[in-house]
Amino acid sequence: MASPALPETMRAIHQPDRASSKLRMDETPVPTPTDPDDVLVKVAATSPCRGELWWARDFPSLFPADKEPVPGQDLAGTVVAAPSGSQFKPGDEVFARIHATRPGAAREYALARQTELALKPKRLGWVDAAAVPLSALTAWQAVFTHGTLEPAAVFGDEDAKARNAKKRVLVTAASGGVGGFAVQFAAAAGAAAVVAVNSGAKAQLVRELGATEVVDYKKQTVDAWASEDPASREVDLIVDCIGGPTMGHLWAAIKEGGTFISVCNHPDAVKPADTTKSLAKTHFFIVEPLGSQLGKISKLIDAGSFRPLVDSVFEFVQFQEAFDKADGSASGKVVLKVSI
Repeated sequence: MASPALPETMRAIHQPDRASSKLRMDETPVPTPTDPDDVLVKVAATSPCRGELWWARDFPSLFPADKEPVPGQDLAGTVVAAPSGSQFKPGDEVFARIHATRPGAAREYALARQTELALKPKRLGWVDAAAVPLSALTAWQAVFTHGTLEPAAVFGDEDAKARNAKKRVLVTAASGGVGGFAVQFAAAAGAAAVVAVNSGAKAQLVRELGATEVVDYKKQTVDAWASEDPASREVDLIVDCIGGPTMGHLWAAIKEGGTFISVCNHPDAVKPADTTKSLAKTHFFIVEPLGSQLGKISKLIDAGSFRPLVDSVFEFVQFQEAFDKADGSASGKVVLKVSI
């Protein structure tokens, strides 16, 4: 079913050693669909994720031993071939989060499942589109799926918005890829307050995204900030995007009966010994690559409601620099151009 115009080989980035972040560019065959839901996409751009080069090393039981070690699970590109009866057709401009257990998009052609794909927002170019899938899906699931805000509010449901207006939300790493979308989603959903935790240098940026309060972590820890006025500063929902020891400070900012969601580590693992709070929910999760949710996000982006944060852009031959940059120090996403 592949187009006769397809080349026989392509450039692909490989990680030869799971224990090393050293990458190399190889010439490999263009992939052939093997699953009934496989869609072949010509990759325009991908976006490295913080820590993805260590996942197979740290969680070996989750990854097939014979997985082709192509990183870059975020994909933006053009459909080349799709299954019969698919909602996608050759020429469609799409984006996706490819499941981490399969080869990624740091190659000129990649395979994504129909369930992972959505049509790319028309108002975004390839670079911005590649910066969306992981960040936006993770934020959506943190705020709405696992968190307590109601997504119907983003689509105009005033009753849902009124219920959301009773809740305060705190987001860490608020100027990053995931955090930036979490701030935008919480603000658009009508949260009573959106507290952004980031450096003071990014205060104006996060306020533009919808933050109503900013905590400069370089000047003050979250527990110190919360303890100054617990009655007014405690929040109903925490979305943690940074992890590490600082997660423990966040317990001071959550209300009794609140919800604490993290994309980095389980909140209970860093609960201070002297904390007696009982929460409705504490949860750590790994993003699900759902094209159905990504399609909703795409429509919202086209409506002008949301935007991705891009830190830097690299050419394909600069693959090593791009993955090195995506180490957590970037403000927003790093994007690797593949065929643009």
